[in-house]
Amino acid sequence: MGKKEHVSETPATALLRAHNITFTEHPYDYLAHGGAQHSAAVLGLDPGVVVKTLVMQDDKERPLIVLMHGNRTVSTRNLARQIGARSVEPCQPEVAQRHSGYLVGGTSPFGTRRDMPVYIEASILDLPWMAINGGRRGYLVGLDPQVCVQLLKATPVQCALAE
Repeated sequence: MGKKEHVSETPATALLRAHNITFTEHPYDYLAHGGAQHSAAVLGLDPGVVVKTLVMQDDKERPLIVLMHGNRTVSTRNLARQIGARSVEPCQPEVAQRHSGYLVGGTSPFGTRRDMPVYIEASILDLPWMAINGGRRGYLVGLDPQVCVQLLKATPVQCALAE
């Protein structure tokens, strides 16, 4: 189990490199439905610094991305209120894949097929470092959370459910 060798370029890493963003690579043995908790455990990271990329849609079926701590859940009601939508719900896996261009479990907010608004749980921006999917199952990249604001124009929101 544990660490693996370098992973080939993905649309996410290509975008980061094109913008001269410094990042570290963290390959691991992917586990279907293991999610951020699994990758955190395998890599020895705090699940709070592992950020999951969730493809959701509003009541008009417009896609959006939500970045959330690996150990927290999105309150879709709070998110909808903050972004001015009637409701927000997760996309079905095949719809999410069509919007992002990534397989579910390997979705990165960087280098998506479609431009989508990105919302980031505000407390993630307080972290000095985060690990987020690098565009392939079993592959995280570590970087400064501020990159999400600079590169993705991510909007801070407060939509984490209380633990």
